[in-house]
Amino acid sequence: LSPDCSFTCHYRCRALVRLDCSGPPSAGDEDNGNEQVLEKDTNVDEPSEWEKTELDQTQVEQRIKEYNSQINSNLFMSLNKDGSYTGFIKVQLKLVRPVSVPATKRVTSLQAGRPHPQGVKRRTSFYLPKGTVKHLHILSHTRASEVIDALLRKFTVIDNPRKFALFERSEKDEQVYLRKLGDEEQPLRLRLLAGPSEKVLSFVLKENETGEVNWDAFTLPELHNFLLILQREEEEHVRRLRHRYARCRQKMQEAL
Repeated sequence: LSPDCSFTCHYRCRALVRLDCSGPPSAGDEDNGNEQVLEKDTNVDEPSEWEKTELDQTQVEQRIKEYNSQINSNLFMSLNKDGSYTGFIKVQLKLVRPVSVPATKRVTSLQAGRPHPQGVKRRTSFYLPKGTVKHLHILSHTRASEVIDALLRKFTVIDNPRKFALFERSEKDEQVYLRKLGDEEQPLRLRLLAGPSEKVLSFVLKENETGEVNWDAFTLPELHNFLLILQREEEEHVRRLRHRYARCRQKMQEAL
């Protein structure tokens, strides 16, 4: 368990893991604090207004024409002969914990008096830069779970895809709403229904909620480490919450 980035690994794997624990800006970063004030999570079981909309073939074709006429780039949507359509979605990666990628170290093995290079499987962990975005070209029937898999492949992340979730982000009345997409939801369909505006709809990849983790699959030492991580995250969240209310109280007192 690293004290700086809360990364946990098996004790036998410790020598194979290289960590850059400098990490992203601290949890008390001003930008992150402001954004958390605005964001409001909603339940995955609560369908968005886009998810309730049903379109026939004629309406799909008309929506695609409207969509293409509104964008300021060449990331157009195209209607296929089979009735499906293709297009681009932009996903922002907002990961607060490090991800693991494969690393290969060349070693020399003496065999029959001749050196023989071999690759030793290793992994290294690092933080993805803040504000990382990725455009994906997908089909209308591409599912949210497949988008997550594609993003992890793009960045050669070898962590379990179930550790991550795709969120729908929208802004309304100076409030930011986040809704976790179900595995079977189709992001490109949501993009078409919402239009090209990023304020109306955008996609964010974040860590999955802990409620969906099968904790019975972990050993006792791992669970103890997770409890330590949870305690630290809770303490940091409480500290930031108190700081925010104290700042608001100070402003009110100054106004008085």
